[in-house]
Amino acid sequence: MKAVLIQLAVPEYEQPRERSQRVQQLLSRVAEGRQPCDLLLLPELWKNGFSNFEQYARNAELPGGIIRTFSRWSQRLSCTIIPGSFLEKHEDGSVTNTTPLLLPDGSQAAAYRKLHLFGYHSRESKLLRAGDGVTVVDTPIGRVGLATCYDLRFPEQFRAMVDAGAQIFCVTAAWPQVRLTDWRLLCRVRALENQCFLFACNHAGEHAGVVGGGHSMAVAPDGTILAEAAEGETVLTVEFDPKQVVRVREQFPVLRDRVEIR
Repeated sequence: MKAVLIQLAVPEYEQPRERSQRVQQLLSRVAEGRQPCDLLLLPELWKNGFSNFEQYARNAELPGGIIRTFSRWSQRLSCTIIPGSFLEKHEDGSVTNTTPLLLPDGSQAAAYRKLHLFGYHSRESKLLRAGDGVTVVDTPIGRVGLATCYDLRFPEQFRAMVDAGAQIFCVTAAWPQVRLTDWRLLCRVRALENQCFLFACNHAGEHAGVVGGGHSMAVAPDGTILAEAAEGETVLTVEFDPKQVVRVREQFPVLRDRVEIR
């Protein structure tokens, strides 16, 4: 199977509508490729820009538009699409950092709302409402667990997804270059300790004074990096075999040896 990670630049001079149009162009290039795509992933809050806090309230939206747009793409590409996250507006006035998952038939299978909101030199935790649980869903490529950026620092979330049957982690992110070493380490560790594939799609370029770390990557269940982008905007493609999860867990059954600790 093939995964495609669109590591997108989010420049300040570009309006959300312009960026959306550019994403459509990138998706068209993927559609024109000769090989089929089974999984496609975009970064966190690419439309608004993670650090563009002044625009959070203004750019928050109901999910209908983004779902309709990417539902068409999932059908056209015949693949599972995780279209990054967006600022979801709720009836009670709250806003969440929400990541949908769309199946190849265009249906929405899940909507994950970021659990761990970032507060260090950030206003995300003040402006947004946190989600209330993990999200794991069946897809044609396997059972997928969703996470967003800062969630990577919380191993209990990933272990909870494994307990719910996750075989693949998909992470949307706006991880900064200044903590790139942490990003590369945590992506590998979360895959290795849970014996899952991990696909993590990050921002590129500078936005609101923060330089995106890039280095989107795909990690195998044994912790091997299968593919890794550099720092600029790029479309990263990688072949993977979902059955490797079963093989790794059978060959080295570490998850069976877990002891409940109270």
